[in-house]
Amino acid sequence: MSPVVQLAVPLDSPVARIALAGALGLFLGLEREWSDKPAGVRTFSLISLLGAVFTTLGRDGLLAVGGVLVIVQGTVLAIQGLRDEDLGLSLTTSVSMLVAYGVGALTAAGFVIESVTVAVLSSLLLVLKRELHTFAGALSREELRSTTEFAILAFVIYPLLPTGDVTLGSGPLAVELEPRVVWLMVVAVAAIGIVNYAIVRTYGGRGIAVTGFFGGLASSTAVVGTMLDSVRQHPSATSYAVAAVLLADAAMALRNLAIVLAFTLPDVLVGALVPLVVVVVGSVAIAAVTADWNTPVEMELDSPFSLRNVLAFGAMFAVIILAGGIAQSEFGEVGFYVTAVLSGLVSSAGATASTVSLYRTGSLAGETAVIAVLLATASSIVVKAALTAAGPSRSFASRVALWSAVLLAGSLAAAVLVTL
Repeated sequence: MSPVVQLAVPLDSPVARIALAGALGLFLGLEREWSDKPAGVRTFSLISLLGAVFTTLGRDGLLAVGGVLVIVQGTVLAIQGLRDEDLGLSLTTSVSMLVAYGVGALTAAGFVIESVTVAVLSSLLLVLKRELHTFAGALSREELRSTTEFAILAFVIYPLLPTGDVTLGSGPLAVELEPRVVWLMVVAVAAIGIVNYAIVRTYGGRGIAVTGFFGGLASSTAVVGTMLDSVRQHPSATSYAVAAVLLADAAMALRNLAIVLAFTLPDVLVGALVPLVVVVVGSVAIAAVTADWNTPVEMELDSPFSLRNVLAFGAMFAVIILAGGIAQSEFGEVGFYVTAVLSGLVSSAGATASTVSLYRTGSLAGETAVIAVLLATASSIVVKAALTAAGPSRSFASRVALWSAVLLAGSLAAAVLVTL
């Protein structure tokens, strides 16, 4: 038998990369061709091939000359667009050509995933032209400012913060704090605030409760910061804000319940299941009863979030973590439980997952694991009630504290009954 000829070309070969570059250029040119622009499928594919060829040759001078040629061609199109009173469309085509050249160079240099990502995102921006223009045109000044502030919080300040722990103080009062964790809470509050703003614009006051539950799946503690801002802007929505915090508790407990069920089978931590179910059911029931769902509250929020309130919430959160760190250093014998409480301030899901992991490996007894999970859950409920105390509404804070106490009492009673 004759040997089988292997025709498949590996992706890391120059031939495959050049072919992929041409395909990505063609993909980029589809929308321009469909929109009947001067440069279409063939032009874009050739530009990407040009970038790939010059990169493969390894001559930086050639690559630079190719880039200049693409820029010159784009300038000619822009001038033509200015003459035809269609400068915006011509500029878009000119920049797209330069992107195509970059995609070809990236592909030939071995950055395949990066080049595909750039091509797909660029094509998406071209296709969604009308939707993006409509969205941008509908933004108010406050919305635009909030969007800019969020971008600074998430994409400028957060990467600049030091990674890992930073030690504050010395001796017995030394506390390790993760600046990025604290700032991530600030970003989470701002992000949930933006989502809450969009939902409230669509569904009115009832949308606040929707934000509470789904925001609670991401960060139940961050929901409080958003609710404080909502109550400040509209005191009439207090009942919905209370329901939102309770639903955030329900989402948090449901998430912990799912972690326990998914990772402890078949030796399920029954002692933790029943109290968690009580928190979930109790939170939903109280939220359903306490909020006046038959009376819609028409709301017009001033802005997606208040930067001042968001930063103040982050500062309060940092103080609570520092206090918890000092408490942890003072109680060595029950250090694991203190750690569970401290972790619950930041993420009860993280505390639950780590506890379940230790239980699965046999490093932790079942009873200890149950107590740790419940302490982390209780810690998350308590910290939300504590954070509302610093808000502008006494009614909001007292109602959250009352119903949080009811939830804690109910879960404690369930835990005791399970152990009998």
